[in-house]
Amino acid sequence: MSYRDDLTRMARLEVVLEGEDVPALRDLMTSSGVVGFTMVSGVSGLGHGGFRSGSTLFNEHDSQSLVLAVAPEERIETLVVGVRELLRERPGVMFVSDVYVSRPDHFR
Repeated sequence: MSYRDDLTRMARLEVVLEGEDVPALRDLMTSSGVVGFTMVSGVSGLGHGGFRSGSTLFNEHDSQSLVLAVAPEERIETLVVGVRELLRERPGVMFVSDVYVSRPDHFR
């Protein structure tokens, strides 16, 4: 018996984007039927554009944010289409992966 036998498979979306783009991402999530997310402001890291500091010296709109959402795969698939469009002309990255949850009713 695997630990996954009692868990429900869903999809996880992780997006690192500019703080000023977070409201647009929230709108995309709502329209896709995603019922919740976690946001971490002021993230830093190194990418092809160089090192980005996580400082929120003035406000959250001037820094990067990490937004995580878990939902049934069909909702994440819909969301991915919108996020791709959002990031087409804006800086940011998106990751999608499988995840297993213990309380699927929290993500429906």
